[in-house]
Amino acid sequence: MDAEPVGTGRDRLQQAIAQLVDAAGPTATADEVIDALRAYEEARRFLDRAVVDATADLQRRGVFAERGYRSPAGALSDLLGWERFEARRRVLAAENVCAQIGLDGAPLPARLPATATVFACGEAGLRHVEVIARLLDSGPAGRLPPETWAGAEVQLAGKAAVYTPSELHTWGTQLLEILDQDGPEPDDTPPAQLNELRLFRFRTRPGGKVSGRFDAAMFDAIAAAVDAGAAPRDTDDHRSTAERQAEALAEACAQVLSRGRLPETGGRRPQLTVTVRLEDLERRAASAALEFGGRLTPQTLRQLACDAGVIPVVLDGTGVPLDVGRLSRTVPDGLRRAVTVRDGGCAFPGCDRPPSWCEIHHVREWQHGGPTSLGNLVMLCTVHHRLIHHSLWEIRMVDGLPEFIPPSWIDRSRTPRRRPPPVLTPVG
Repeated sequence: MDAEPVGTGRDRLQQAIAQLVDAAGPTATADEVIDALRAYEEARRFLDRAVVDATADLQRRGVFAERGYRSPAGALSDLLGWERFEARRRVLAAENVCAQIGLDGAPLPARLPATATVFACGEAGLRHVEVIARLLDSGPAGRLPPETWAGAEVQLAGKAAVYTPSELHTWGTQLLEILDQDGPEPDDTPPAQLNELRLFRFRTRPGGKVSGRFDAAMFDAIAAAVDAGAAPRDTDDHRSTAERQAEALAEACAQVLSRGRLPETGGRRPQLTVTVRLEDLERRAASAALEFGGRLTPQTLRQLACDAGVIPVVLDGTGVPLDVGRLSRTVPDGLRRAVTVRDGGCAFPGCDRPPSWCEIHHVREWQHGGPTSLGNLVMLCTVHHRLIHHSLWEIRMVDGLPEFIPPSWIDRSRTPRRRPPPVLTPVG
């Protein structure tokens, strides 16, 4: 049930819209219908401002992160049924025309104050805000002195009421080119040594970072592999470009580890290795360690355990191996093929990730007694596999097919969602 103030406000808004619609009904003159169109646009811009303000407020409170989403765009997509570009447009506006909170907790003014002003009074629409923000994030704008940059923002905001978003983009591009007449400074220093890669493991927390540089040919090969997997996947893909590229590189490496050819290391093909003690397994796998990346959270460990190869190793009291068993898969190849035939790729609604980029998830987790059988397995891409393990989304099997139940804050009725079935052409 809606909170009373929100429900009352919504009812009044619906009444006001109904009045406008009635005023522009069949008996209205052409001028009255035109006036109604203007009123509709004013109302739409007002609602856009309200949505942006609410998004900024939820970002400041950290609500989306607390509920399992890495960025607000994916949460908005699921909550309001938006395409990803619609959600990102509003998140971008919230980050640029709304007050923020600094690392020290102090309030910070809007990054684009002049744009915030014209957006608040309805002279600029949401697309105008997006155009101005992207123009002022461009290379030419980044080379401007702070005072010139601020003046450019004022000029761009002043044109928002005059130009369409496309016209504003063209005009703004020319403005920034004029202000940045010299362009980037020439660099006469000799080129640095290329083709180097460094891996850094964090000392105080799990994970690490990668830093490197490459010549044109090697960089192009790496970029092509990353680009192949870095495209936004579906309406739920709320990741930033940097996140998508990072996960695409990790997925490409995982594909090579699983199916490609690499030099052997210590007499074995390289693989991602997770070490779990027997007592931790008996405690539902509360702890584990990666060979390079450090300790894992329980949620990430459960995600990896869904679709893994297991080699039992018996140690003595001092940690010396006494016996090493054979590799066995948590999901045998034959069963994996059956899941692939049924799901045909990631089963999450709206996702089109193919089977080769997916993992198998136990609907009822294996540490809770969930069987490794077709009726308890579902195919998920990495993004949605992580979402299931780190948020309040749930999966259930109905008539042998997976259904996804959103959290109540996304859908109060928690209506199950399922990927649309294929359209079958009648025969005869």
